[in-house]
Amino acid sequence: MTDSNNSDTVTQGMRIEAAAQYLPSESDPERGRFIFIYRIRMTNGGDQPVQLMTRSWLIIDADGKREVVRGEGVVGKQPRLAPGETFEYTSYCPLRTDWGTMEGEFHFTDEEGQGFEAKVGRFYMVIAAENVILS
Repeated sequence: MTDSNNSDTVTQGMRIEAAAQYLPSESDPERGRFIFIYRIRMTNGGDQPVQLMTRSWLIIDADGKREVVRGEGVVGKQPRLAPGETFEYTSYCPLRTDWGTMEGEFHFTDEEGQGFEAKVGRFYMVIAAENVILS
């Protein structure tokens, strides 16, 4: 996940990596439906266990339309990560334009109930030959 369209951010020891790819088999450009899948990898680089509680995304399309998405956990889970552990998941984002950006944060709590926000740096959803998943 080291492409310039991706992001790699560390907040209070929590490393969040993000990468997106275009999914043409699920998209319909003529109707303004562009589907991107994205992969998130979170690694606990801290010295105590933490649990993911909530997420918040800011999605901006090529027309500047902004959408905020909030919710509990990710893909129906609220993983607990011991020091050194990694959790990875894949999800998708529909856009009305052929490119856009995502950024956000995950709210974690430690075993003492102290919370912190781990930033997800801006990453790009762009149609490009190296960014297409064919099915």
